Amino acid sequence: MGAGASAADDINAPEIHQWYTKFMRECPSGQLSLYEFKTLLDLHGLNPQADTYVDQVFNTFDLNKDGFIDFLEFIAAINLVIRGKIDQKLKWYFKLYDADGNGSIDKKELLSIFTAIQAINGNQSMTPEEFTNMVFQKIDVNNDGELTLEEFINGVESDASLLELISKSFDLSNVLKVIQSGRRPEDSLKNPTILLYK
Repeated sequence: MGAGASAADDINAPEIHQWYTKFMRECPSGQLSLYEFKTLLDLHGLNPQADTYVDQVFNTFDLNKDGFIDFLEFIAAINLVIRGKIDQKLKWYFKLYDADGNGSIDKKELLSIFTAIQAINGNQSMTPEEFTNMVFQKIDVNNDGELTLEEFINGVESDASLLELISKSFDLSNVLKVIQSGRRPEDSLKNPTILLYK
């Protein structure tokens, strides 16, 4: 849990108190389960690909892998989304893409996660296959069909258009807005993408 505590250090005490009040209002037990996470964001009833993506986002924020997001993990997520430097965000994206946790991203993992994002987000400028092929063509420097963390970060940081595309696709600031306001947008059932993406 040390990672969560150090990330919380960047947010000042009044902000932490404000976020704690909101977190406890939405989650009185102090531990947000996957079901509660989906309920809070009106993300039940998605297709299987989109549902898998939501599960992966939850699991990435569940730093100690106990099946819940506690307040420190929540604050670490807020800090990443609001104040995180680009290399921190890219490490988070890499972890999200690396579904099997083996330390590299293969084409199947990238295709799967982008297909899930598109299922939630709807209108993307390219197909998941086009996106996957473009990413690997641009940043798989040794052409082994897998991206290491170093390849991913260096490749994305050196390509402004790819960085912008990935950043927009994975913007989670609206998740925080839902929690901060303490209510769900009225039209979220019609369009759940507004909760995860701008």
